[in-house]
Amino acid sequence: MQYTNEPMDTEPTKPNDFIEGQREMAHILRALGHPARVAILEYLMSVDACICGDIVEALPLAQPTVSRHLKELKNAKLIKGTVEGNTICYCIDENTIEEVQQYFTHISASLTRKNQDCC
Repeated sequence: MQYTNEPMDTEPTKPNDFIEGQREMAHILRALGHPARVAILEYLMSVDACICGDIVEALPLAQPTVSRHLKELKNAKLIKGTVEGNTICYCIDENTIEEVQQYFTHISASLTRKNQDCC
């Protein structure tokens, strides 16, 4: 993803006014904006393996709710799903997690360079 610190000439009003990297990161972060999705990610990280059907038993959510949140996480590429027989097995997509980590590392480095007296 390509990020820039260049100021924008006009106030963006449409998603197409932003660069691709900004739209992608917003999509990923929006997917993390629900506590159920955060709980699903935390569960997948805690088991350290692909999960096939155990998620509903591990979380206080109904099957349709879990399915909807898994779909959102998969659309944001935060998780991967593979079909095994009649079930779909899910695991963390490490590439996307690394992109998010790099994004926040970039923000942290920028804040470190800024004047600490600001605001």
